[in-house]
Amino acid sequence: MRIKIVSTIAAGLALSSFTFGMPAFAQQEGNQQGTQTSEEPLWSQADAYYDAVEMAKAREEVLYEGGAQPTYYVLFNQLEAQSADGRDDLYWNGQAWYGGDINKIWLKTEGRSSLNNGDVEDAELQALYSRAIAPYWNVQAGLRHDFKPDGLDYAVIGMQGLAPYFFEIDVSAFLSTEGDVSARAEIEYDLLLTQRLILQPRIEANLSLQDVPERMLGAGLNNIDAGLRLRYEIKREFAPYIGVEWQGNFGDTKDFIQATGGETDKTVFVAGVRTWF
Repeated sequence: MRIKIVSTIAAGLALSSFTFGMPAFAQQEGNQQGTQTSEEPLWSQADAYYDAVEMAKAREEVLYEGGAQPTYYVLFNQLEAQSADGRDDLYWNGQAWYGGDINKIWLKTEGRSSLNNGDVEDAELQALYSRAIAPYWNVQAGLRHDFKPDGLDYAVIGMQGLAPYFFEIDVSAFLSTEGDVSARAEIEYDLLLTQRLILQPRIEANLSLQDVPERMLGAGLNNIDAGLRLRYEIKREFAPYIGVEWQGNFGDTKDFIQATGGETDKTVFVAGVRTWF
């Protein structure tokens, strides 16, 4: 019912914008002919047809969200197999939101699982409240839970949006229940080679304010993942891709990894699918 009410009002607003946007001489001509433009509020017209309770809800939606109905969006930007030196991993990076133009509930997930033995090495989920503060920009705050490797919880604050020249940016800061402060920045760009063939450069960087030896993280810049993915959009909602990515560690983080005999940098080949609905 509310959808019908808001749709009726939106149509009335569009008609009203057209009417009041006519050149002045046209309005004057109408007045000279004795034509009068009704200035009765559109809400009052709708009140004559719809229940008062439904009208109150519709008013709240129109005024609070600019007339937009709540919608949802689910995106797996990366759902891929990564292969390097005989090791194969499944990596995912996805997000979903529900809400209107201004206020949304936003979920984000990222993780990695070994395809060799099935062990999940990293898995996190963020639940955020997101509010639009400018066209294409949202401030987000909420909680993050790491299912792996250690079950830690974090407070999250960040910003996500579309920068000039269509760079997609997602920056977040995290405060763990252990008092550790870290940050993450993700930047990507879609370069259209054709209407369906798209090259996506992407970079992700992680930083830490202090050493966290149990996670083999050092203070400063921890690591950078920088890659190129070439996808073909069979449909806009479904696009398989291939690519290559360099994954490098720095500073004390690199020293921690070297001390345990791990790889401090590597180049991986990826194949996966980008999908949304």
